[in-house]
Amino acid sequence: MRISRKAAATTAIAGLVLALSACSSSDSGETALDPNADLSLQTLTVSNWAAYNPDDLPAKFEEKFGTKVTITNHATNEEIMAKLTAGGDSGIDIAFVSGQFAQALAAQGLIETLDKSLIPNEANLYPEAAKLAFDPGNKYSMPYSWGTTGICYRADLMKGNEPTSWNDLLMPKPQYKGKVTMLATERWLMLPAQKALGFSANTQDEAEMGKVKDLLVKAKSNLLAYDDTTFYTRLVSGEAVMVEAWDGWCNYGIAENKNIKFVVPTEGSDLFTDVMVILKTSKNKEAAHAFLNHILDKDVHSWVVDNILYKVPNVPAMEKSLPALVEGFPNMGITPAELLKNEALVDLGKASALYTRIATEVTAK
Repeated sequence: MRISRKAAATTAIAGLVLALSACSSSDSGETALDPNADLSLQTLTVSNWAAYNPDDLPAKFEEKFGTKVTITNHATNEEIMAKLTAGGDSGIDIAFVSGQFAQALAAQGLIETLDKSLIPNEANLYPEAAKLAFDPGNKYSMPYSWGTTGICYRADLMKGNEPTSWNDLLMPKPQYKGKVTMLATERWLMLPAQKALGFSANTQDEAEMGKVKDLLVKAKSNLLAYDDTTFYTRLVSGEAVMVEAWDGWCNYGIAENKNIKFVVPTEGSDLFTDVMVILKTSKNKEAAHAFLNHILDKDVHSWVVDNILYKVPNVPAMEKSLPALVEGFPNMGITPAELLKNEALVDLGKASALYTRIATEVTAK
């Protein structure tokens, strides 16, 4: 791992950075960060999904920077959002959330505009990573992983009927009824019907969402289950033949059964991104920036590719790991340009309540 902070530069450069930061802070009203801060005097509390970072991350970060790091876990975006928006200081310095939730936090003024001079490893990111609709230019978030949603299926059990359309999932052939699962999380519950009907994955049109609801209600009678966690094991066992799946999770099934395949339906799909954000309430912002920069180091970031089989928007990290993975896990070869052809999920604002209501009505019927 290489030294990644601007503080490693010459005094003259550091002085220039400080001057520029001070100028910027004067414009924004925020306190300038010290590029020469002693990070051993700072501590970090990071909230992430369980198993979404290496176990030895805190120890290695402390060894490198002297900063003690505590990792706490949240199960869902909704759980961490409740904590971060409850008011006061949550005690969390850095949170991992999905992009649309970062957008919502930024709209509420709860996360920092990033000081890019302290994150030089941003240069490792694909250019496409700066074009994400929820945060163009990565002003307040740094992408950690990204991917898309599609249909994960058993090719050996569906010979001649391999899915190509969301309609294959929503209205399966008679022999596959009761052997299909869909994701339960609101945005992804809606996605297949939205795309099958030609609507945006971010639509806030009540009439369109009414049609989405009607289609999902019809589809429900064909389902084995709504399943966000064990769908790939149902494929491995043969209990299911076709499931809605995030590409990375489909890989967990592929690892156990090479007859499992992944396809992005012809109608298109979403582009989801998990990101890192720094909370406004953090009192350890220099260390927090160093942490983000540390993650974007290719040798650190490639852990995600190698261990949880998710793509990362980091050029050298992907180049380091990709060749050996694509043969076994073809969806790891989906390029950033192909990902951007899909629709990035953004915060829905007040329309979130509409999605929640429809999800409740669909799953309760």
